[in-house]
Amino acid sequence: MASGPLDGVRIIEFAGIGPGPFCGMLLSDLGADVVRIDRAQHVRPDAAPNREPLLRGRRSVGVDLKHPESIELVLDLVERADAIIEGFRPGVMERLGLGPEVLLERNPKLVYGRMTGWGQDGPWANAAGHDINYIALGGALAHLGREGEKPTPPINLVGDFGGGALYLAMGLLAGIISARSTGVGQVVDAAMVDGTASLMTMFWGYMQMGAWSEQRGVNLLDTGAPFYDTYETADAKYVAIGPIEPQFHAEFMARTGLDQEDLPPQMDQAGYPLWRERLTQLFKTKTRDEWDALLAGTDACYAPVLTMRESAQHPHLVARGVIVEDELGIAQPAPAPRFSRTPGAIQRGAPRPGEHTDEVLGEWGVEASEVARLRADGAVA
Repeated sequence: MASGPLDGVRIIEFAGIGPGPFCGMLLSDLGADVVRIDRAQHVRPDAAPNREPLLRGRRSVGVDLKHPESIELVLDLVERADAIIEGFRPGVMERLGLGPEVLLERNPKLVYGRMTGWGQDGPWANAAGHDINYIALGGALAHLGREGEKPTPPINLVGDFGGGALYLAMGLLAGIISARSTGVGQVVDAAMVDGTASLMTMFWGYMQMGAWSEQRGVNLLDTGAPFYDTYETADAKYVAIGPIEPQFHAEFMARTGLDQEDLPPQMDQAGYPLWRERLTQLFKTKTRDEWDALLAGTDACYAPVLTMRESAQHPHLVARGVIVEDELGIAQPAPAPRFSRTPGAIQRGAPRPGEHTDEVLGEWGVEASEVARLRADGAVA
């Protein structure tokens, strides 16, 4: 049963990888009915249960998009949808006969969401790429890493999921709101390179105010400041500190005993090497758990650096139910954000390709006899 502020919203997701599926997951978690169009050749009646949390919450229809009758079927479904998600290279959907002009003609209120790395136009639009390439060109990767070291990609959080899926989800929701008030849909061109550049807005501001250097690892928030960094503990684990503001820095100093020592002023950059040396020594005097006992939950701006499994067991995350298990016992993050009146929920586990073909087509207005005929013709599976 759907639960969430998007209950009643219908979205078609063309199967892809990475940011497209993550966007579909987010919208499903918020209550949308997200139907995934999987390739017919991936349908296996004897397939094992799907254990991929990224695909949770959807139902799957198996369709052969190279079959002319399947294209007409998809167009029929589009007439009943609020939005679609597709993550192919520019031109692929047009060649299939499912481009924006065709779909918007069938459903003028449709919001057509397009997820790519480089965007629908521009000199690089048709080039292959991955998250690391998009955040490199978008101006983020150059600033990730320590002074004197090469740029370090932060797994695929910035491009695929931050600059891609989240911007597509926001764009789709804005488009749906607009379509409901105007009766007119539109295309959402969500490019990861665009989203990455957008995420860097604050740092563009800092740079133009003279408060941010393009040199990596020398700034306040990129490990250039010793009081905004990670440190190794006595048991070879790590902690993270960030007491920037004077009142938080004062509490950090008092709780660690550093207020009794003769150290340079906090913002004296000439004293940073001494600060870093002293903090490195200090944190190696106790285990991570011992530092937790001293600093956790205070205004010292402290947290232990936890792995995913450790994070799932932390009392704060446990109290908020941040990590949950589905019916197969697969641990995964719970829906976010949270709503007071219409809470989101994981609607179901990940579907096997084509698992809900008959169910979805029936609900979306396709007669059972027509489904049987399409299956016999090889258009659906």
